[in-house]
Amino acid sequence: MTVVDPETLAVRRAELRDRYLRERPARLDSTGRGLHHVALICTDVEETIRFYQELLGFPLVEIFENRDYRGSTHLFFDIGHDNTIAFFDFPGLDLGPYAEVLGGLHHVALSVSPDNWEAARARLDDAGVPHQVESKISLYFTDPNGVRLELIAETLGSLYGTPLQ
Repeated sequence: MTVVDPETLAVRRAELRDRYLRERPARLDSTGRGLHHVALICTDVEETIRFYQELLGFPLVEIFENRDYRGSTHLFFDIGHDNTIAFFDFPGLDLGPYAEVLGGLHHVALSVSPDNWEAARARLDDAGVPHQVESKISLYFTDPNGVRLELIAETLGSLYGTPLQ
């Protein structure tokens, strides 16, 4: 493994910031309208529905057969602002467990109100789901499929009180 000097990395970040980061109004508007959905793999459809709908409070809004793999279920949960998180199962493929790997998905961060954050934390406690609190507003845990999630009691468009817009 190559060890990189932290000062060298800091200089590189500063160079990238100077070269590419533009403040409003110099920054162009995004061509995107928002996150339509993130598609993840689940191992048990019903367990995933119970976890996301009943434990986290994200309503199931659609469920149908996956068009790309017969017998596979494609399901969507409302995560607010017309955005969804989706899952596929792939019965018969004997996929291994989820693995967090370099170059892969690290975690999905979902914005919730402070009241909903506290309620979710209590429900996770009651359900015995291990979790970790960071910076008093980030709640990290894994779903039944091994996907790492973060519930963050922060408004969209900011991170730890600093606007990202």
